[in-house]
Parts: sequence; C-alpha cells; structure tokens
Amino acid sequence: MTLTRYNATAATLTKNRTGGDWCPVSGMCVTCVEGCIGMCEVGKSAYRGHEVIYPQPFGIMTTASQKDYPIDLSHFNIMGTAVGAVGIEADSDIAIFPNVDLETTLGPDKAIKLRLPIVIPGLGSTNVALQNWDGLAIGAALTGTVLTIGENVCGMDVESKIENGRVVYSPELERRVKLFQEWQRDGYGAIVLQANVEDTRLGVQEYGIEKLGVEVVELKWGQGAKDIGGEVKIKSLEKAQLLKKRGYIVLPDPLDPDRIEEFKKGTFTEFERHSRVGMVTEEDFIERVEELRKAGAKYIALKTGAYRPADLARAVKFASLAKVDYLTVDGAGGGTGMSPWRMMNEWGLPGVEMWSLTQQYCERLAKKGEYVPDIILAGGFILEDQMFKGLALGAPYVKAIGMARSPLAAVMVGKTIGKEIEAGQLPVYLERFGRTRESIFVTAEELKREYGKDYDRIPTSAIALYTYYERLAQGLSQFMCGSRKFAIEHITRDDIATLTPEAARVSGIPLVTDLDAEEVDRILG
Repeated sequence: MTLTRYNATAATLTKNRTGGDWCPVSGMCVTCVEGCIGMCEVGKSAYRGHEVIYPQPFGIMTTASQKDYPIDLSHFNIMGTAVGAVGIEADSDIAIFPNVDLETTLGPDKAIKLRLPIVIPGLGSTNVALQNWDGLAIGAALTGTVLTIGENVCGMDVESKIENGRVVYSPELERRVKLFQEWQRDGYGAIVLQANVEDTRLGVQEYGIEKLGVEVVELKWGQGAKDIGGEVKIKSLEKAQLLKKRGYIVLPDPLDPDRIEEFKKGTFTEFERHSRVGMVTEEDFIERVEELRKAGAKYIALKTGAYRPADLARAVKFASLAKVDYLTVDGAGGGTGMSPWRMMNEWGLPGVEMWSLTQQYCERLAKKGEYVPDIILAGGFILEDQMFKGLALGAPYVKAIGMARSPLAAVMVGKTIGKEIEAGQLPVYLERFGRTRESIFVTAEELKREYGKDYDRIPTSAIALYTYYERLAQGLSQFMCGSRKFAIEHITRDDIATLTPEAARVSGIPLVTDLDAEEVDRILG
C-alpha cells in the first residue's frame, strides 16, 4: 500500500471517519458526509490550511516516510559461509566475532578515523536537535564516530552577532562544536560543520574553521526527506521578525502589520522559516571547495539528496573533480525534524535504487582511473543487518552508514529515563532492571570505570547513545563473523544476495538461487 492512497496519518494527526473503509484511489472515506468535523487530511486542511502539510507536533519528534516502496533492504539476505576467514587467521579460536575490526576511515589519506562505521548526518536548527545536543555530541564523541552540525544553526541563534553580513559570534554553534571536542578521545570521530545557501552567505564555515577549530566541513545540496530548503516553525513573533531581517523566507510575513495583529489575536500561533534552494554548477562547486581549503578546512565533504539520477551523477563527478574526502548520499524514505509530509513520501529516488546507482557511478569513474571519494549511505538505516547490507551494496566505496533518526531516538529515550530516575518514578518496564543508571544502562559501569569522576558529568542521553551503538557494534560483528569478513574493508557485494528479480535487476546483486553458480559446478563436477 503506497502513501499516495492515504488521506490520514498519525504524522499529521489526522484520521478517516470510516476507519478502514476508504477509497483506494483517493484515500477519502467511502462515504464523505455532511456534518463531519473534518478529521482527515482534506477536512483538516479546510480549516488549518498549510499547517497540515507538515508532521506534528513540531520540535519534539522526528518523522520518516510511511510509503511502502517496491524494493527495500528486506529484499536482500546476508550470505554466510562455513569456509575460511578474511582479514584474520582461519582458526576457530581466533576467528571469533569479538575480534572483528569495526574501525574505518574517511578520506584519501585515511585521516578521519572512526571506531565504528557510523556517521550522524546533519542535525541543524530544528528544536529536537537543539534540545538533545548534549546526548548526541557526548555520545558520538565517546564512541569515536562522526556527528554533523546541520544547516542554519548560526542564523537561528538569536544571540549570534552578524557584522557586514557575516557571522562573527554564535554561542549556540560554539556550544555544539566545543561539547564534542571536549569529549573526543584519541583523535577518533569528527565534528562536521555543514552549510546551505544561507550559511554560505553568512560565512558560517569560515567562522567555524577560524574561531572554533572545526576541521571538517560539508557542502549541502539537499537531503532525502525533501527537495526544498530546510524549514522550521517559530512560535515567537520577535524571533520571526529577526530571522526575516537576517534574510530568511518567513511565512506569514512577520513584518506585515495585519499578520502581526492576527498573530497577537491567536488566529495563527506559529511562523514558518524556510531556506532557499541552491543552484549547483561545476564551476561554483569547485570554486567553493577551493575557498574552504584556503580558509583552513582540512577535510571537505558533500551531502546530496534524493534528486534525479543526473544530479546523483553530478554529485559523484563533481566530488571526484574537487577531490572531496567523502560524499554522503541520502535516499528518500529516511527521517527529518520537519519536512512537507507528502513530499517526504512522494518524491525522489528511494534508498535501494539510489544506493545502487551510486555504486554503479563510482564504478564507472574507478574503471577510468578517476578519483572516487569515500561514500556514506543514508536514508532509513537503524540496525546492524541494514548496516551490513548497505556496506555490501555499495562496496568497495561505502565506508560508513549515515543514521540520524535512530541515534536521536536513543538519546531521547536516555534523557527520559534520566528524568524518571531523578524523579523516583520509574515505570515497571524499567524498574525490573533496577533503579539506578548503572543497573538500567548496561554500559554504564564500563563508562564509570573508564571516566572516574568525570562519569557523573555524562548525561543519561549520552549513555543511551553509547549503549545503542554498543548493540550495533556487537550485532554487526556477529554478521561479519558469520560471513567470515573480519574488517569493514573486506565486505563485498558478494556478501549479500537478492530475494526478488526486481531487487536483482535494480542492484546488480544476483538472486540467491543464482549465487555461486560457478563454484557450485566446480564442487559438484
């Protein structure tokens, strides 16, 4: 069932009056009757208009596509073997899953080191990122992974100082950067500063490089959740007016006297702040990369969204020409803090299709001897089996998997548990594990031993992210051990097989029944 048919969803707090009896073409109730108060998408739009475009409630949730795409990662299975070991001695006492090496690197000089192959793509100016940054930054730093500061953080910071159109001080951006840097261990992981059109105009990345010690910056073409610029909701008239004066698109116009009066009367309660879309050209892209290198950026990345195949080809080619360190490819269907709900479901290249094309495009460049940047795949990954499949699907170019919604979920859960512990009001579901941080979070004692007196400064939200990643690490190690691949670099496309002809056609991965045909003939004679 595709979302096109839906006229109601929990994402927009709507439902059909007739429950499961709705028209499969339009999604409307089979009988639309006079007297209904309008609970469906159409009905709610009749009185709240554009507000119903976006998932709700803003600021305390994330959302992802509800569309059931024809192909997803469940159409692939991971292949194990009973023979040998790659990357370790083929000895039953040595080739065990705790000995799997999950470290990876990004960039041609392998200078960006990760303890786990995980990158959190851009979490920017949405409230849900702002309110959970402590857990994200500390947790990512403790695990030696990458965390990306998304778009519009400086522009949204009411305390930012902007002189001659350039940011010279932003306490919020400084907080985000310094928190990660404080907890970073042994040079593993990285804090990345992303920029969109408005950020570039404000000189956000130059500020981060020169004043905050940021080493990795990322240019942003877009994301999988939408094909327009970033957007948030604003409940303060004064802040909406400030953002309008800073050059953002703000709707309704907070400087219009009539709109100001309507807001004060309660006719509407929030403004929308929108970012502009970029205009990509090869010349401008390469020029911007060179500007950032001259400004002192040590490493440069590019993130592209689920645009049409020609744009994906541009991303791969331009990243090759500019020799950026890595390219993040975000397929449709992933997550966001705010995007138009129908757009999230009905636009762009879905994950498997986009990731498969990315591998094909990289292969074409590699065969010609051209530089191929390291690739990060994103768009709905949450658990270890999906991580393995992504690494295999894009091998040998994919070095890590991008996940934002699930790490944020772990952080929010950890924060909630921390509040419950402090209040002494643990629900039975949690109380069965105990009443303290150390009894509930299975990794807490480990962190306590390692950090000593600093352990008390680690919030439960960060412990939760650390614990979630610990689960991913062990689960991924077990899959890799079963496939006899004992380091990320040894995972190949041959480590997965497709379950449907359509998945095989799109990905180029053989059907499970066609796999190993030559070797089978050799074994059987």
